[in-house]
Amino acid sequence: MLKLSQSDPAAPTRVVIIGAGGFIGAALSHTLARETKVVGLGSKDVDLLSNDAATRLESQLATGDAVVFISALTPDRGRGLDTVIRNLRMTESVTKALAGKAISQLVYVSSDAVYDDATSLIRETSPCNPSTFHGAMHLTREIALRQAAQAGKFPLTLIRPTAVYGPGDTHGAYGPNRFLNTAAKEGRVALFGEGEERRDHLFIDDLCALTSRCLGHRTEGVINAVSGTAVSFREVAERAQAVLARPVTIVGSPRANPITHRHFDTSALRAAFPTLPITSLDEGLKRTLAAMKA
Repeated sequence: MLKLSQSDPAAPTRVVIIGAGGFIGAALSHTLARETKVVGLGSKDVDLLSNDAATRLESQLATGDAVVFISALTPDRGRGLDTVIRNLRMTESVTKALAGKAISQLVYVSSDAVYDDATSLIRETSPCNPSTFHGAMHLTREIALRQAAQAGKFPLTLIRPTAVYGPGDTHGAYGPNRFLNTAAKEGRVALFGEGEERRDHLFIDDLCALTSRCLGHRTEGVINAVSGTAVSFREVAERAQAVLARPVTIVGSPRANPITHRHFDTSALRAAFPTLPITSLDEGLKRTLAAMKA
């Protein structure tokens, strides 16, 4: 669960974002820059897979910094064991760099993929039994970062987001952004099976707002970043069609995998941040489409 070290929020003096060049990192950099000084580090600034990555990263950190670690090779870059190993090498570079600095807080943007697929209602206390290499990688990273936080005596916040969508998403993962893109460009949306699976989708601005609050309250612990509303992929496609306000062909396909659903209990999120705004799927799709047209 999440512990708020500061009841009255106060932005850190400086935030270093590791992975600022990606979808989430870029959006978070923009959000936090309104509140505090942000140092955004992408792979061009520090290649976490290079032999001197830890030294280079440590040189970018200062005493008292709050650090947000987002950088990862996402599933669209590879789903095999080799990708897991590279992601863990990146984490090793980060932990080595943190060992030499007295930072004020570390926030790690993990994934809901760490949870057991069979859990009917997922909470922060639900079993972590990932079924994919991607989930196993994030869980291993969490363990490594916990050890680093204990050694360095700084608070660690683990944010576990569900599927994140919105303006700036370059991954094209199955879901809202892909459906909007293909519907707009091709006039069709292709579903796995008939799109029966129900999933939670989180708008990028909501994840940024949650991360900002975690930094402001200097939180410690685990929090799921979710909307609390699960809808089927077919419904996502239908809502994308409605937002476009033009005919779109929604096409099913033979099912290759069993149907699984994913629902979240938002009690811990609401208890920690009762006024945190959560964007509805319809509004998120509208804002994403507006950004696509801009």
